[in-house]
Amino acid sequence: MTAIGLGIPSAPPKPLATRRASRKIWVGDVPVGGDAPVSIQSMTTTLTSDVNSTLQQIAELTAAGCQIVRVAVPSQDDADALPAIAKKSAIPVIADIHFQPKYVFAAIDAGCAAVRVNPGNIKAFDDKIAEIAKAASAAGTPIRIGVNAGSLDKRLLAKYGKATPEALVESALWECSLFEEHGFRDIKISVKHNDPVVMINAYRQLAEACDYPLHLGVTEAGPAFQGTIKSSVAFGALLAEGIGDTIRVSLSVPPVEEVKVGLSILESLGLRERRLEIVSCPSCGRAEVDVYRLAAEVEAALEGMEVPIRVAVMGCVVNGPGEAREADLGVASGKGKGQIFVRGEVIKTVPESQIVETLVYEAMRIADEMTAAGGASGPPVVTAS
Repeated sequence: MTAIGLGIPSAPPKPLATRRASRKIWVGDVPVGGDAPVSIQSMTTTLTSDVNSTLQQIAELTAAGCQIVRVAVPSQDDADALPAIAKKSAIPVIADIHFQPKYVFAAIDAGCAAVRVNPGNIKAFDDKIAEIAKAASAAGTPIRIGVNAGSLDKRLLAKYGKATPEALVESALWECSLFEEHGFRDIKISVKHNDPVVMINAYRQLAEACDYPLHLGVTEAGPAFQGTIKSSVAFGALLAEGIGDTIRVSLSVPPVEEVKVGLSILESLGLRERRLEIVSCPSCGRAEVDVYRLAAEVEAALEGMEVPIRVAVMGCVVNGPGEAREADLGVASGKGKGQIFVRGEVIKTVPESQIVETLVYEAMRIADEMTAAGGASGPPVVTAS
């Protein structure tokens, strides 16, 4: 009798590279850097001064999996709203400050979990660092030095001609050195660019030059499709090298969608336990069922499922049985019907019209079993003589 293990292995995949050694800071109750998992951030799109709307959006982001949220503070009304938002938010709130250094102090006084400053946009920012370092240190408030290609210090633009990786890194490290002169090192850094190649090279250089935790971002990445591709390429390259401690996907879509993309990137790299994963074939002339419709309906029906289940929706006999057998749950379709697999075994064959409802039913049943077992999903053992 030989024991054959089928289904998805219960052990998580090994990381592609050893994480870069960085110092750990705390943004509220979320650790960033060191041995902490890569965290996911987003930013509200509401007027920060509209406290109720901002808190509602933060609640939606929290439900989607966001761990840290940033709010814009361009006016005194926004600064005045910070105490209520910081107090009532379920996740740490970072105040995003441009142009007015007085709002940095307002954010610290308001109890924000961290403050993001953009040196290129704050006039005479360097002259204020001693005061900022003193206030932030007293309150235990980390500072993110957020350098952006679109607002690089004019002195560095003159030196380099444009926002090169070297210019972005020099800007960030210069500001860090000024904080260090006052004994302040509770810092994380971002050096964002809209070009993934420039951004990747900037973060690689920065990772070699310091041990501060790094916040990854492709700034102004674009609409959903283009921005997702650019962010996935850039984050994938860096995270696969062990570079990056927290991420924000910047898309021209509602911010909840940014969080979904960020989660998917981390899950795909084995940096976050996967939740629902749909494996489906691209369809071809061999397909004998409507794979596009089946995959879309299964995904829609199971959206929001938290337990780690892989569901395979396959349209022909070439790869279908193998992929369906390797998933937690799957269907291998052909001639208007589908074989339903549960953890490596065929449990039934159903007509095409019943495939979706059968998969949804079995997925819910498996999810209940996994929840009852504490989330464990070990592969079944099939004996063969």
